[in-house]
Amino acid sequence: MSDNPRIEALRRRLQKDPASIAFAQLAEEYRRGGDYQQAITICRDGLTRHPGYLSAQVTLGRALIELGQFDEARKELEAVLSVAPDNLAAIRALAEIHQHVGETEIASLGEPEIAAPLTPPFKLDPALPVLEEWLAAIVADRAHWR
Repeated sequence: MSDNPRIEALRRRLQKDPASIAFAQLAEEYRRGGDYQQAITICRDGLTRHPGYLSAQVTLGRALIELGQFDEARKELEAVLSVAPDNLAAIRALAEIHQHVGETEIASLGEPEIAAPLTPPFKLDPALPVLEEWLAAIVADRAHWR
């Protein structure tokens, strides 16, 4: 049993209605609390019932990142961006993956450009240049505030 009353309320809600979309909120609460494996399990189970629920896919991707499962996380987040290319949470999570695996390089702090283009293991998407700009801007912004 969790000490988090929000988790307990969401668990009771899901027990009453297993098809509820509350699974995404529950998974996010577990993720925020550091129980990444539980968040992944809940997301995967819920996404079998609600496969197009983007916020749950983002939560799944973010939990996978925390466990170092970057390829799986990337797959989930790219699926979100294929449907919603402006999903900022997915963009930020992908930027985090790129930072973890060292795929981004900034030409200079004043110019948010990617010196070496990303070499994605997927088909080149027309949205990729926009994503690369976002990633570079996020990395430059983080460097600026450190």
